[in-house]
Amino acid sequence: MTKKKFNFRKKLFVKNRLVILNEDTFEEIFSFKLTLMNVFVVFTLGGIFLICITTFIIAFTSLREFIPGYSSTELKKNATELAIKSDSLETALKKNEAYIKGVQKVLRGELDYAKFNKDSIIASIEESSDVNMKATEEEIQLREEVAKTEKESNEKAPSKNKKGKK
Repeated sequence: MTKKKFNFRKKLFVKNRLVILNEDTFEEIFSFKLTLMNVFVVFTLGGIFLICITTFIIAFTSLREFIPGYSSTELKKNATELAIKSDSLETALKKNEAYIKGVQKVLRGELDYAKFNKDSIIASIEESSDVNMKATEEEIQLREEVAKTEKESNEKAPSKNKKGKK
């Protein structure tokens, strides 16, 4: 078995000549000195090169649309635009539905603040009792000024009211 491996390795590196001849004149047109290993290397590199070129052509041109599983860029663009539009329409629809429900509640009289029960009245009284209702000096002065102006206007107004009542 080692002898076979050794023979194969030996054959890989044996030099051969590839000659291209003109059949009519037997004139040598082209010749190469090759080994079997050089042929394997050249074909392997050529195959890898072809695979890379094909991959790049398909990946970066519009040819990829013809391969199953790849969609066109225009189709992807349209799909994203439609997704954005549908999302915005969905939010607008939710806002409109909330508005319509609010209007329906107003028309039916089903508002939360329109309904009073015993607990809500008690709660509102408790909240209002916590508020400081004492007037400041500025407020008291303002009240006195307003009262004076009302008194003066009432003194002038009764003569007009008496004439209007007769």
